[in-house]
Parts: sequence; C-alpha cells; structure tokens
Amino acid sequence: KGQKGQSLSEVTVHKYLDAVSAVLQDAQRNDIILYNPAHRVRGLPIERKKQRIPNEYEMKKLLESILQQPLIYRTYYLLALSTGMRRGEICALRWNDLHASGQVMVRHSRSSVPGQGIVETSPKNHRIRVVVIPDIVHEYLGELLREQAMEGLPIGPQDYIFATKGGPIHPDSFTRRLRKMYKDCGLSEEYHLHTLRHFFATYLLQNNTSKQVTADLLGHADTAFLERTYCHPQLEAKQQAASILEQLLRPSEEYGDDQDMVEKEPQEHPKAQ
Repeated sequence: KGQKGQSLSEVTVHKYLDAVSAVLQDAQRNDIILYNPAHRVRGLPIERKKQRIPNEYEMKKLLESILQQPLIYRTYYLLALSTGMRRGEICALRWNDLHASGQVMVRHSRSSVPGQGIVETSPKNHRIRVVVIPDIVHEYLGELLREQAMEGLPIGPQDYIFATKGGPIHPDSFTRRLRKMYKDCGLSEEYHLHTLRHFFATYLLQNNTSKQVTADLLGHADTAFLERTYCHPQLEAKQQAASILEQLLRPSEEYGDDQDMVEKEPQEHPKAQ
C-alpha cells in the first residue's frame, strides 16, 4: 500500500524492486552476500494505464473557463497548455528565465515533499531546456508584470513570476483550482493538471510536429518514452492513413467490369523476315 492506503501501481513496485536490487547487487560485488536474492523475484507484469486525453472540443470548453480566471491563474494555465511544462517547472519560473523571441529557460522545479515542505530542485531529468511561448502568452506575462508592479510586489530578475504578497504560490493551489474548473465544465474527473501536458504532446504529434522536437520540448532525453506514452491517441491519423489505402485498394467505378481491368498481354509482332 502507498502512503494514503491506495494500492501501488506495478510501475512503482518495479521502481522499488530496482532500487533494492541495486543495493543488493553492490553487496554481492563486495562479497557481503553470496547472491542477489532480488534476481529470484519472478517478473511482475506491468499493465500500463493509458492516459485519457481531452479532445479539441473539451479543450475549448476548458479554455473558455481559463480565460475567465484571475490573471495570474489564467497566465499559469495558458503557459502549461502552450509549452507542456510540468507543474513544478512553471511554479519555479523567475523573471530572468524569460528571454527574447518568446524563449523561456526551464532550469528549476518546485514541488511539495512530505515532511520537508516546498523543495526546489533541477527539472525531473536534470536537463535544462528552452521552450518557446506563443505571443498571446507573452502578452499575458507582460500584463502580469505590470499588475504585480502596481501591487508593490518584488519583480526583480530573481523573483518568482507566480507569486503574491505572501510569496510564491503553493503548487497545490493550481491543481485544486483546475480540478474545480474541470468539474464546472462537465469534464472527466480523471483529468488533472498534468493532463495539459498530455494534450500538448498529443496535439503536436497529431499536427505533424516531429517526435524529436516534441520530446525536446517536454524535456525527454529521447523519443522512447514519448512513443510509449503519447502516440497511442493518434487513432484519427491512423484512420486517415487507412482511408488513403482504401482509395488504392478499392476498384474505381470508372474501370467498369473486373474483366476490363485485366491488363491484356501485348501481342507479339511477327518477326521481320
């Protein structure tokens, strides 16, 4: 069981097993134990749960709700939707992370750790990356900067973008507010803040953005995780591909009877005498 009494997923169990196995393997290497007992654990089947991703209609409903939110929340959710950044990465953004041409440097992440409070670390894969934001999101950030200046908030280069007079906003605040927005829009209870990241990845892939570019924007080292996690929703694109082949395989009416479609063998001309 997990900390809250829920059953652990098979993926989590495998992570624990890998950690234990690594320790025991080191003990075997140093002749502390004769063999690694973790190697005798039978393979655990992993049933990966497919992510449910909003379609464009659902996302437009959510966007209508986002545009009605206070400026700081509106900017946050639009930034998440348009860049695929993780919750903690957006919470950790400082004003000096914004650069010309809409470039945003993703260098830190803020997360809530039980017993430790809010902890700031490097991004998940310890990879600093650059994302580019649409002009409309850049305009909202400028508007947010002006609003915070008028309220007397510190807006120096090292100050957090998503902050109030009480300091940086707690990451959970953005999660709770978005869940309520999903509910008010009549959308699935399965959706959460990370769903915006899933939609971002899927939308790019369905609109012919290369896997490598998409993986780089998401902060993945390669496309392997991307292909396992985000490529399954492309059913519509696969159906379009099948339709293209349908046109090739189904005889057109203009050919008439099947007999007319059979290519006649060329008649041999009599050899020149």
